[in-house]
Amino acid sequence: MPFGFYIIMAAQFFSALADNALLIAAISALREVQAPPEYEPLLKTFFTLSYVVLAAFVGAFADSMPKWRVMFISNTVKIVGCGMMFFAVHPLLAYAVVGLGAAAYSPAKYGILTEYLPHRLLVVANGWIEGLTVGAIILGVVIGGTLIKPEVAHSLLAFDFPVIDTGIDTASKMAICIIGAFYVLAALFNLYVPETGVDHKPLKKNPWYLIHEFNHCLILLWRDKLGQVSLAVTTLFWGAGATLQFIVMKWAEASLQMDLSKSSLLQGVVAIGVAAGAIVAAKFVTLRKSVRVIPLGIAMGLIVLVMNLVTHMAVAIPLLILIGGLSGFFVVPMNALLQHRGHILMGAGHSIAVQNFNENLSILVMTGLYYLMIRMDFSIYLVLTLFGLFVSSLMYVIKRRHEANQRVYDDVQHLDDSNSH
Repeated sequence: MPFGFYIIMAAQFFSALADNALLIAAISALREVQAPPEYEPLLKTFFTLSYVVLAAFVGAFADSMPKWRVMFISNTVKIVGCGMMFFAVHPLLAYAVVGLGAAAYSPAKYGILTEYLPHRLLVVANGWIEGLTVGAIILGVVIGGTLIKPEVAHSLLAFDFPVIDTGIDTASKMAICIIGAFYVLAALFNLYVPETGVDHKPLKKNPWYLIHEFNHCLILLWRDKLGQVSLAVTTLFWGAGATLQFIVMKWAEASLQMDLSKSSLLQGVVAIGVAAGAIVAAKFVTLRKSVRVIPLGIAMGLIVLVMNLVTHMAVAIPLLILIGGLSGFFVVPMNALLQHRGHILMGAGHSIAVQNFNENLSILVMTGLYYLMIRMDFSIYLVLTLFGLFVSSLMYVIKRRHEANQRVYDDVQHLDDSNSH
């Protein structure tokens, strides 16, 4: 891999690390102000809203200038959101501003891979990026969970600068201040992300043109036989993954009697599995064979049901690693295939914006349904069962759809061969 790829990875690592640590700090901030429990999944809803609402614009924005500049501007917006949370703006609103930065950041961070690297390296690059992002998730939730631990928070809050009154008087404020430093570090790496030499499209001033163009790209990708399958898989994966974050924390509190700082660490355990699955997929699955991993998605949904029977940490940890491993193994090849098809059909930035729109709409719907189930006081075990069955059923439908597409393609090929003779 060229050296510039490692700069891209470093920028992505620190930005993702801060995003995930900030989620734990935001949950802690909500609990400090005694917000209702159902507000916690709404953090993810507010974060992802920008991905859906601004989908028509962020892709064009990402393609209008060098990707490093887009990443730097977007990261600066994240710093503003983090600062808002520090200065006691409601965590839901502040985290929504961080989501605004993330929505603009995403088309650039993935789009630069298709501009900077040959397509034969895309699965490997995605394996590295997903593995590193998952590493950032692990470390992010570990750091977030550690910073809000009463004993750690008490020790850090006891430290005072001479003369200066920092205004840091709660565990969540102290955590937010440290997390802000990671965003600043990510911004510094953004400045050294390489130029790719790709021509940039001037940003159109007419918003209706951008919406029309985005709608055209959306239809184009859903009509493409390989694009629609990979898009359906990644859409389901990200919606399920975001919801599983909150389900795991709630389940750990109910089944394993863990508090927030400890249950948040179990997200890291799932992420270890995702990283392992991503690395194995990058090594053994080529772009041409990427669709063969779809059955693993069905298996993942069914294995989630086993969580209902687990009451001991010794069983919980390997089970969560297995769930994460299956997820990482099937989503990385699908992600690479989707990027490849999107780059061919419409260009990197627009393709990632379409992907983000679908994936984050899925997150909004699935976390919204989870919010309603918690609001209606559903048992976490019932929520787990419905979640596992939903994921498996939908993956089975996607598998059947791909098989039907393949049969049509084979019939057309056979007809063409017959006519040529």
